[in-house]
Amino acid sequence: MDPTSDLAARLAAPLDGAVMLEQVLGWSAINTGTGNLDGLGRQWEALAEAFSALPGTLEAVAPAPVTAIAPDGSAVEQSNGDHLVLRVRPDAPRRLLLTGHMDTVFPAAHPFQQPVRLDDNTVNGPGVADMKGGIAVMLHALLAFEASGDADRIGYDVLLNSDEETGSLASAALIETLARGKYAALTYEPAALPDGTLAHARGGTGNYAVIVRGRAAHAGRNPGDGRNALVAAAALAVGLKHGEEGDCPVNPARIDGGAANNVVPDNAVLRFNIRPRSPDASARFDARLARLVADVAQAHEVTLHVHGGTTRPPKPVDARAQNLFNLVRQCGAMLGQEIGWQPSGGVCDGNNIAACGVPVVDTLGVRGGAIHSSDEYLITPSLTERAALSALLLHSLATGDHL
Repeated sequence: MDPTSDLAARLAAPLDGAVMLEQVLGWSAINTGTGNLDGLGRQWEALAEAFSALPGTLEAVAPAPVTAIAPDGSAVEQSNGDHLVLRVRPDAPRRLLLTGHMDTVFPAAHPFQQPVRLDDNTVNGPGVADMKGGIAVMLHALLAFEASGDADRIGYDVLLNSDEETGSLASAALIETLARGKYAALTYEPAALPDGTLAHARGGTGNYAVIVRGRAAHAGRNPGDGRNALVAAAALAVGLKHGEEGDCPVNPARIDGGAANNVVPDNAVLRFNIRPRSPDASARFDARLARLVADVAQAHEVTLHVHGGTTRPPKPVDARAQNLFNLVRQCGAMLGQEIGWQPSGGVCDGNNIAACGVPVVDTLGVRGGAIHSSDEYLITPSLTERAALSALLLHSLATGDHL
């Protein structure tokens, strides 16, 4: 037998699709909407039990403090669950980072709560693709790799965070700490397309809230004494959209505030999102925003305070990252899987990891689709397919030449 075929078969042998699917169905039935601390706590315990089958040390890491802006412009603290970190062979000379997230976009009050088997090859359910299926792929790939006899050549950290769907603000510093010095990183977001295509280069994202404070007055008796915060917020929104550049789209999304019809409103909050396609685009946007804020403040005689910024830096693919993609393709070919990739406008923790100078492939999870909707689905054969791919990739990273 071809030695490469023998290796691929040996790594795939322990993978049991039925066991993996039952695990995903059980996890999917736990509501883990970001901020649902009870559900996230139960999910943490379930994941800790599952990942305890691996060597190493498990730890619950408390979320970093996160402040959001309420509709009235006040700062409020957001609640997030603990993150799970597993450290395996921390003294190994070559170490990897594997990441996933336990939270979903479906809050506890959402009607979409239970997984359903649609047919022999398809399951519908919250988080089955994004990304409880991906966590199962990661876990079982690691279990297969640990049984291979070559696992002691490398070490790795596993991070399962609780706030990826809201930007990983409570785990960004932890991601940076864990990424530091890593040889490569693997992230288990679902494939970019149902055929298994990977996301390649990614743009970045930033979320902003601009608090506008004006001066209240009677709309009939003395409107000239007022300073309309709502109008100023609208002027800023129009200015941002009018001056947007092609490599940094801007989406003014919402204005909170206002007052009764006979009152000049003294408070408003403009919320908007940007999608910079390069670090330079992000820097140029922030400079333009500063100028616009100063212009609006002067023209409307209001004060403005900017909250937020770029939370996911753009993720270009450099030579080392491309070598990692090529390695994934080679492993796929050994398994009879055709692996391709394409740029993506979406973002994930892979953006944060790449910003640390670590090569990363961030869509190694299951095949599926319709994520972030009640039609979300998982193609069940991809559980073992993608776990076999990752097990072989881990072996190649452990035994191969430098990227």
